[in-house]
Amino acid sequence: MFKPTRRSFLAAGTLMMLARPLRAAPKPVTLIVPYASGGPNDNFARLLAEGMSAQVGRPFIVENKPGANGIIGATQVARAPADGAMLLMGGSGPVSLNILLRPNLQYGFDSFASVAMMFDGPLTITVPSSMGVNSIADLVAYAKKENRALTYGTLGPGSVTDLYGLILSKTLGIPLTPVPYKSTPTSLIDLITGRNDLSYMTPIALADHQKAGEIKILALTTDRRDPALPDVPCVTELGYPQLKASYWTALHAPKGTPADLVRQYAEAAIKTVESERFRQVLAANGQTEKAGGPQALDAQLEADRQYWGKVIKENRIVLD
Repeated sequence: MFKPTRRSFLAAGTLMMLARPLRAAPKPVTLIVPYASGGPNDNFARLLAEGMSAQVGRPFIVENKPGANGIIGATQVARAPADGAMLLMGGSGPVSLNILLRPNLQYGFDSFASVAMMFDGPLTITVPSSMGVNSIADLVAYAKKENRALTYGTLGPGSVTDLYGLILSKTLGIPLTPVPYKSTPTSLIDLITGRNDLSYMTPIALADHQKAGEIKILALTTDRRDPALPDVPCVTELGYPQLKASYWTALHAPKGTPADLVRQYAEAAIKTVESERFRQVLAANGQTEKAGGPQALDAQLEADRQYWGKVIKENRIVLD
């Protein structure tokens, strides 16, 4: 007859523990950034991933997928399974403008579920100091005196900077011609040296050059002044509310992602973006916190349809 011993009890306990399934580690969430590593958006994404990981209790991993004006990264997320394992750090260009400009695109507005609106930033209306123009009124007078189309640098056809030139041209009644560039630094050099007449670069890219007297920021495309540039007026106070424009960044998920996951991710993203640490990094890069849930992002997408969609339709712009 078998008599249980201490050793047999321990052995049996060990076998029972081995028989139990090991608890699986949480599956990581991949945050697709449709830009190259090392830039501001990459830095924002890594801060966001860190904050959301801590709150959700699930690893968030940043993966850079640059190329084709954000199309490569956005397409990957649009085609991904709707299981909450992949998100897109999208924005004006990768989502709204690409969809509005490119009829043959492999994704549309209905390819994504809105997760969270996060932040945005203004453009500027800037000229080289050598032009001797100090206001919007001066710019109009200068254009009429020159009797030619003024040139402005852009980040390529269909970019926010490209389309904004069309809005400025119509509003001020002056002819403008876009000059596309592959990088901001090259465009900046041509602005400072006077090869181009205008730029709509972000304030953060121009602040040091403004202080050095190399360029003149005539206005910010906002409805309020920036504390970092207290002497620069905004377009609204100058009487041009139709010139207000910005570029934004948000979180998107594949269409059909479970609502409970969308809600969880939205809450984590909002809390992260509203943190003092994140706000400080935003301010240092000329961005403004604009955190909100799915409804806030849906409203932004609709505003883009109305604002940029009108510009694109009126100018009959279609890109491949």
